[in-house]
Amino acid sequence: MHRPLSFSPDGSVLAFMRTSPTYDNDIYMLSLKGERKAEPFLATPFREEAAQFSPDGKWIAYTSDESGRYEVYVGAYPGPGGRYPISTEGGVEPLWSRDGKELFYRTDGKLWSVAVQTSPRFTLGNPTVVFEDKYGLGLTWSLRDYDISPDGQRFLMIQPERQAGLREIVVVLNWFQELNRLVPTD
Repeated sequence: MHRPLSFSPDGSVLAFMRTSPTYDNDIYMLSLKGERKAEPFLATPFREEAAQFSPDGKWIAYTSDESGRYEVYVGAYPGPGGRYPISTEGGVEPLWSRDGKELFYRTDGKLWSVAVQTSPRFTLGNPTVVFEDKYGLGLTWSLRDYDISPDGQRFLMIQPERQAGLREIVVVLNWFQELNRLVPTD
């Protein structure tokens, strides 16, 4: 299974997650120019997920469970280069600020921020809680359930529905034929 995660700022590379038969998630990069060949960015026995390009395209924030729980890391792109742990008490769903000076991530119940400097060398501030997160984590940590506004002043959070009782799923077969019947194009 392949799951798209993030485009490079210039749109030339797609970071995606590839799940192997042993359920190890790895991060691959697909060049959208030329041969379009997928190359591994991180392929280890651990689960690497949620890859996000930095605004300058030189770094990738991602999660890995190599420590025994999910933590957020940043690695140089395209490499080689350093790899830096961002969270220390668990972390998922990394997100860069639009200016690349902050990296956000979530833990169960909190949204965190870490000041980041990527040039002339990579340095980090101390993680600080932005706010108590009452929205809960989604079904998968490889996809973010939140985003930040372009001006960096507001967050958009998805709140999972928490209703007791049965839920209904509607599956529509042959939906394209139904669409053509309802909205003919001739």
